[in-house]
Amino acid sequence: MNKITIIDVRTPQEFMGGHVAGSINIPLNEIPFKIQEIRQHKSPLTLCCASGNRSGQAAVYLNQLGIECSNGGSWLDVNQMISEQELKVV
Repeated sequence: MNKITIIDVRTPQEFMGGHVAGSINIPLNEIPFKIQEIRQHKSPLTLCCASGNRSGQAAVYLNQLGIECSNGGSWLDVNQMISEQELKVV
């Protein structure tokens, strides 16, 4: 079973309303201040949010810093992908 790290870039309030089990909540506006923390997480990183817009912005930013990550789109899509592909969130 492959392992991935999910970072949800929605607000804490949105995250509390539902999220991928095992995902980490780092709101988009906090990403620049949490680079060291993000670098410590196991790759590959998959980012998600409500629609894929904010996670897309975060993915572009992090990739520019040399952090390997991808935009997973909405957290619901990521949740479905995990169950279909038998991935384990670390």
